Amino acid sequence: MVGHHESKVIRNLLIALLALLSVFIIGTVGYRILGGSQYSWMDCFYMTFITISTIGYHEVVDVTGHEYGRLFTVFIGIAGIGVLGYVLSTVTAFMLESDLNISRRRRKMKSRIGQLKNHYIVCGVGLVGTNVAHDLESTGRPTVIIDNDLENIHQYLETHPAQLYLQGDATDNDVLLAAGVMNARGVFAVAHDDSANLVISLSSKQLNPKLRVVARCHSPKNAEKTRRAGADEVISPDFSGGLRIVSAMVRPNVMNFLDEMLKSDSKLRMEEIVIPDSLASKPLSVLYQSNKDCMVLALQRDETWQFNPQANHHLQDKDVLMVMATPEGRSRLEQLIQGID
Repeated sequence: MVGHHESKVIRNLLIALLALLSVFIIGTVGYRILGGSQYSWMDCFYMTFITISTIGYHEVVDVTGHEYGRLFTVFIGIAGIGVLGYVLSTVTAFMLESDLNISRRRRKMKSRIGQLKNHYIVCGVGLVGTNVAHDLESTGRPTVIIDNDLENIHQYLETHPAQLYLQGDATDNDVLLAAGVMNARGVFAVAHDDSANLVISLSSKQLNPKLRVVARCHSPKNAEKTRRAGADEVISPDFSGGLRIVSAMVRPNVMNFLDEMLKSDSKLRMEEIVIPDSLASKPLSVLYQSNKDCMVLALQRDETWQFNPQANHHLQDKDVLMVMATPEGRSRLEQLIQGID
């Protein structure tokens, strides 16, 4: 409805401008016919302009000798003033409508963000942040993006129009609070600057010590500072990229498999599931009920890994499962863990 209303206002504005242009054309041609060739087209246009605008210095084109000259001037004056008033009112409506729509969208966005729980906040949508937000959206995880540059946000919205976003400085506590940091599950500090990511990590942890913070860090010397500031994990794209290049050389089939998993239309991903106390002593098979969209690859217990655990393996509190699952499979796992069958 909002888009339809906007198009209607724009259409009215175009009609008003065309009507005003028509009055100018009629007036200019009319005065040229009435005054004769002794008056230039510019004189005729100027006569039309001062008549419509009610400036009325003097009659540039003398029409007193023509029987209907003054009646024509009256007609141009009335028509021009009416059309000009319509143009001004339409332009005012267009400007007000634009401001109101922006304000309405902001209120709606703020309301939707305020309803989120256990979502993720991506601070910075540059090259890294864009990929982070895209993967979160692809796997069905609610996300809010924050960036100080509105152009970066608009570029991301071109391919993800439903994305929730805030324009602002993510190092500002008020911006993080507006993004729902108190109810968030995690924050990605992936701004381009290491110092900004350090401050984002510190501010996020101070506001909500329970959430998990993953920070991007270019310089290795800043990694420890960022951890001390509150980041649970610090990732260096340069370091990770180096390992990825080596893997592409020495284990190409493994990397091809992982790349295909990320690009697959099935949105298959490696997921991490923490076992709650309610499932302690129960066999692993309880997580396979009506769930064919996941595969348990490994289980971590007391920092020890057990690969390919059997279905009758008994779970313990705080066990961590490494599973390969689709978004539907992960959702079903979470339902089973919460006791929703």
